[in-house]
Amino acid sequence: MSEIYDFPFRKVVAVSASDAPTPGGGSVSALVGTLGVAMTAMVGNLTVGKPKFKDVEPEVKEITGAAYFIINKLEKLVAADIAAFGKFMDVFRMPKNTDEEKAKREEMMQKALKTATDTPMEIARTLLEALEITDRLAKIGNKMAISDAGVAAYVCEAALNAVLLSADINIPMVKDEEYVKNILAEKEQLVKKAAELKEKAVAEVRERMK
Repeated sequence: MSEIYDFPFRKVVAVSASDAPTPGGGSVSALVGTLGVAMTAMVGNLTVGKPKFKDVEPEVKEITGAAYFIINKLEKLVAADIAAFGKFMDVFRMPKNTDEEKAKREEMMQKALKTATDTPMEIARTLLEALEITDRLAKIGNKMAISDAGVAAYVCEAALNAVLLSADINIPMVKDEEYVKNILAEKEQLVKKAAELKEKAVAEVRERMK
């Protein structure tokens, strides 16, 4: 399923709606976030080369390049998320007939749960980066396309909040209390910062659309 980026969009929708276990919520959230940051890149591309925005062109080029980097990173994270779920299912199917098998399975399960949590957390961190550059672009991008920076902000924040549910479902099964404590604290900060950046970007967009 790591080749999902090569699918026609209709097939992406069809396989997401099917009873296939992947792509699941984490991957779909990342795919949606990719579309959000694509809007950031588009606004950047519609700003670069315009004489009216010559003074901000170097920064816009930097932001646009960062947007493409994030798009590529999210593609890799979709593949990682799908792989993490596959690994989890492999562990879930491990035998548990003897005490030794049960102990081995539990050890592997804890590792798989952390991987299945770490991946959506990394997706969320990446989407926060998308919100940071979108907030910057909202202030200086081409006003004729600035509404799309607002779209990017809304979509990336929604995708960030959505992907964290893929961490939430694993956390109650993780026995490493320190790990769980750190994840919960970071989740809170990601959500808070994402909301702040979205509100700032959208406020700037609305002001510039007047």
